[in-house]
Amino acid sequence: MGPTQKPNVCRQLSRRALGFFSRDAGVVQRTNLGILRALVCQESTKFKNVWTTHSKSPIAYERGRIYFDNYRCCVSSVASEPRKLYEMPKCSKSEKIEDALLWECPVGEILPNPSDYKSSLIALTAHNWLFRISATTGKVLEKIYLASYCKFRYLSWDTPQEVIAVKSAQNKCSALARQAGIQQPVLLYLAVFHVLPFSLIGILEINKKIFGNVTDATLSHGILIVMYSSGLVRLYSFQAIIEQFMQQKLDLGCACRWGGTAGTVGEAPFGIPCNIKITDSPPLLFEVSSLENAFQIGGHPWHYIITPNKKKQKGVFHICALKDNSLNENLFTVTASGRVVKKNVNLLDDDPEQETFKIVDYEDELDLLSVVAVTQIDAEGKAHLDFHCNEYGTLLKSIPLVESWDVTYSHEVYFDRDLVLHIEQKPSRVFSCYVYQMVCDPGEEETTNRSCEKE
Repeated sequence: MGPTQKPNVCRQLSRRALGFFSRDAGVVQRTNLGILRALVCQESTKFKNVWTTHSKSPIAYERGRIYFDNYRCCVSSVASEPRKLYEMPKCSKSEKIEDALLWECPVGEILPNPSDYKSSLIALTAHNWLFRISATTGKVLEKIYLASYCKFRYLSWDTPQEVIAVKSAQNKCSALARQAGIQQPVLLYLAVFHVLPFSLIGILEINKKIFGNVTDATLSHGILIVMYSSGLVRLYSFQAIIEQFMQQKLDLGCACRWGGTAGTVGEAPFGIPCNIKITDSPPLLFEVSSLENAFQIGGHPWHYIITPNKKKQKGVFHICALKDNSLNENLFTVTASGRVVKKNVNLLDDDPEQETFKIVDYEDELDLLSVVAVTQIDAEGKAHLDFHCNEYGTLLKSIPLVESWDVTYSHEVYFDRDLVLHIEQKPSRVFSCYVYQMVCDPGEEETTNRSCEKE
């Protein structure tokens, strides 16, 4: 089956205005995205570098917002020039935001406050506070003091937009302790919360006496994932661990007595005690060996992705069925965002001597595969972002990036509807951000059918 007839944008806009899709919001949304896809891919559409900025601190991007100065300053990427949404007051190094997640309003839930229906930034500070910050004003809406017995450093979604996991830095033995033969049994802590309103699930310790010589651990979709230096990855049910090993249920804002100390849960200086301590090996759900512990799980039915545990296999991914470990022989690419994209290798094959693929990702709203390809010309590299039809692999659009591309630097590229954003980290912690926006130049639309778009 080949490409279908390209949709007429004017016809779709007319049908939408006449209410043809009014009974189904999903149809309206898909129609709008189909129109946007057609505009993105037509020949007369260009992506123009509208502004560039540089910073001495990391730059982050999330849903049309660019964050500077450790999330203290937020700039809208929608305007044709930087438009500051807010700037929080200056703070000490010990109070800076170290990690953050964007929370967006859930559908169909009754929330206690009007402000809860607007997007929020969930932020972790260097001095162990967890903040919920208005994504439009920078105002702190909620705050929780975590603990003083460890240093929390990382935020991640356990269940996207519903449950967060806050991971501590790993405990390291001092040289004197090692010389004295003193071992540090607790590797790290995981604090787990439901979001909006914040409610505590518990704080779990990862103990080497229980898990052995573990090197890292994380939570994902209710699964505790434990990793070892050998490449072994083990999976446990977090719910089963809660039911078996939670010492006491704790509620934020309530009085508590723990270990001879009294205080309010989630308030300084008491914080939140570690109330989930595993005293025996929990039931093992699954284990597998993978190079550098590379492991992802998902899909329906359940599949997992690993790299065979041999150095020569680096860059190779195996997709296996969870129920019987059978290898899926179909060809897949795993994108930077963790999505699995089936593709035709003959249509997306690079030539290392001429150009190489550096970043491959999938824009799910427009159903486009985006590929950053870099050509090395003497000492300077030039990059272009290509959009491919996800269904057929057809090249629909190529966008040249005006800035040079040094392959030794760290790069992130985001394609978000009508926006392309390139964040580059140079040596000596110099960060650059290049923003491109879609511009529809006057002129006739392309007459050749290079698309596989469907109405």
